[in-house]
Amino acid sequence: MNAEQGEPVRRRLTRAEAKARTRRLLLDAAARVFARKGFAGASVEEIAESAGFSIGALYSNFGGKEALFLELMAERGLGRVAEAAQTLDRHEAGTGEAAAELGRLLVHVADKDTDFAPLQAEFWLYAVRNPHVLDTMAAAFREPRQALEGLIDTWLAEQGGPAEAPAESVATVVAALFQGLVRLRRVDPDSVPEELFGQALVWLFDGIRAGAAPASSTDQG
Repeated sequence: MNAEQGEPVRRRLTRAEAKARTRRLLLDAAARVFARKGFAGASVEEIAESAGFSIGALYSNFGGKEALFLELMAERGLGRVAEAAQTLDRHEAGTGEAAAELGRLLVHVADKDTDFAPLQAEFWLYAVRNPHVLDTMAAAFREPRQALEGLIDTWLAEQGGPAEAPAESVATVVAALFQGLVRLRRVDPDSVPEELFGQALVWLFDGIRAGAAPASSTDQG
């Protein structure tokens, strides 16, 4: 407290804290600007101004618009995996309860979080037309993919999953299924009812369980 004025004395941020705060404000501003204008329409000038910083601050923290966008997308992906992990903490993977809740997560992304999938699709087109970006894009999404692999690896270990269904491969299938159904629901909602994603995961998990089951004496001859 300031003894004379009776006001609390604000602690000075460390260099690391100040940098983290700057990055957070830039990411939040980028999310707003990208949502309004898309990746191509957004400018580093507008993002920096919206965050209250100079263009130099944006480049010193992210290197440019591509890196800023990819970090924002990777952060969103990690958030989705964390939500799925919380669901599986509450319900056993492959059960009806878990499937229903994961289905609601997909519907929320498709129907409520309407900026995410279009931005991903736009950047995918940009990366395909600029092949030098593809490696950077793959690297940026490695962390959320690894988080999903870890979640699936835990489930496979609990279920005694077969070696023929490695977590990396299952994670690829689950991610592609989620992204594809989100996009299809945006185009044709009736074709992707709320329960479809969860049901598809049940089919996938049941297939993995069946692959892990020991052969019966009849099958062995």
